[in-house]
Amino acid sequence: MARLLALLAIVCGIVPALTGAATAQDYPAKPVRVIIPFAPGGINDVAGRVIATHLTERLGKQFIPENRSGAGGVVGTELAAKSPPDGYTITVVSIANSLQPALYKLSFDPHTAFDAVAMFVTSPNTLAVNPDLPVKTVKEFIAYVKARPGEVQYASGGIGGSLHLGMELFKLVTKTDMLHVPFRGAGPAMIDVIAGNTKAVMATTSSLSTHIRSGKLRGLAVSAPQRLAALPDLPTFIESGLPEYEGGNWIGFAVPAGTPKPIIERLHKEISAIQDNPEVQQQFLNRGAQVLKMSSAEFAEYMRKDMEKWGRVVKEAGIKAQ
Repeated sequence: MARLLALLAIVCGIVPALTGAATAQDYPAKPVRVIIPFAPGGINDVAGRVIATHLTERLGKQFIPENRSGAGGVVGTELAAKSPPDGYTITVVSIANSLQPALYKLSFDPHTAFDAVAMFVTSPNTLAVNPDLPVKTVKEFIAYVKARPGEVQYASGGIGGSLHLGMELFKLVTKTDMLHVPFRGAGPAMIDVIAGNTKAVMATTSSLSTHIRSGKLRGLAVSAPQRLAALPDLPTFIESGLPEYEGGNWIGFAVPAGTPKPIIERLHKEISAIQDNPEVQQQFLNRGAQVLKMSSAEFAEYMRKDMEKWGRVVKEAGIKAQ
């Protein structure tokens, strides 16, 4: 009897292993949807569509982008969280996922609803001002704002969004006071700064690089470790004497919690290969973003720490979603 039980235990251990291997080998057997929790046109959308296109080519089944925007990314993220954990739903995750727990009452647990697959690209924040503002450096900007507490207006794409939180972090680090002017989206916010109505904006380099190169906005600093190829004349916050400031968007991919590990490993392997594609790298470098590789476990830990960081900013700044 003891030998029989031992043999059964061995067989039971082998069967799941073989099943998992078969799952990964046969995957995907049908189209896969790639949920993008934002409207078309932004870098999150671009990243989702690039991955969908390349995974379709590499794996021979359709990976179909699906934009589900609303409530700071909550609508699409909730849809993904409640999808079957079978590998046929992938979702774009980003800094928005780090902001959601601090700002919204969610119908899912953001800490346990997803399994991390892969980090994809990062786009650091850039501080930019209207060219008519009499400042050319971060130091001069801080002095200008401190001389006019509560008067200098900065634009964002809406309360609780990444542009808003990015500048609130800057205010906390520099102990400055500025007036927040929210708009319905990052595009209108930047248009208003270009027009000179509001004076400053903190947004991802991928959003600002075209306007800075054209001279419509003056870039002051970027929150990257080194200068970016897309804006080689723009100094970093470290060079500008403000190494404490770290902000920007990151974009990766996740699947509903409980998705078979072999499928996660397969997706990670394929996304890593896509990151090695020079054309993909250049496509994002042109936007002021760059690919960043992590293991799935490293990416999960990165997301956990990012939630903690932005949760503290929301609390200290007293921000409430509207």
